[in-house]
Amino acid sequence: MFSFFSHLTVLASLVSCGGADTGTTSSTASASESGLAGCLGGGGTGIMMIVMLVVMVGLFLIMSIPQRKREKKVKEMLAAIKPGDRVRTIGGIYGTVTSVKDDVVTLSTGPDKIRLVMARGAIATIEDAPVEATIDGDVKDVK
Repeated sequence: MFSFFSHLTVLASLVSCGGADTGTTSSTASASESGLAGCLGGGGTGIMMIVMLVVMVGLFLIMSIPQRKREKKVKEMLAAIKPGDRVRTIGGIYGTVTSVKDDVVTLSTGPDKIRLVMARGAIATIEDAPVEATIDGDVKDVK
């Protein structure tokens, strides 16, 4: 019964090493265990660590490159804000830029042209369609 397990161990070491026998071909348990330990301990663990490291770096690059592109577009959009632009803030307020000073943007919004002072970073998008809401809740074109 003992020799059956030693043969299984030798077979397992051959399969895990890809057919290379690093130990002796003796059927003793100690020889097969040393062959198995030599195969798994040396190159197998190191290669797996390298593969995992390469996969982690690849995933990091796949996730970070689109984020950088998005941040670059937002910075360009915020730098291009000028008086007269229709914008939407991160809070959902639509307005027209009346003045820009450093990081402070003044918006006029609503039919009464109420002025709101906001940080430049509070601008979410520059809108293409020039529309404005009235007191009645209607939407009219602004030209």
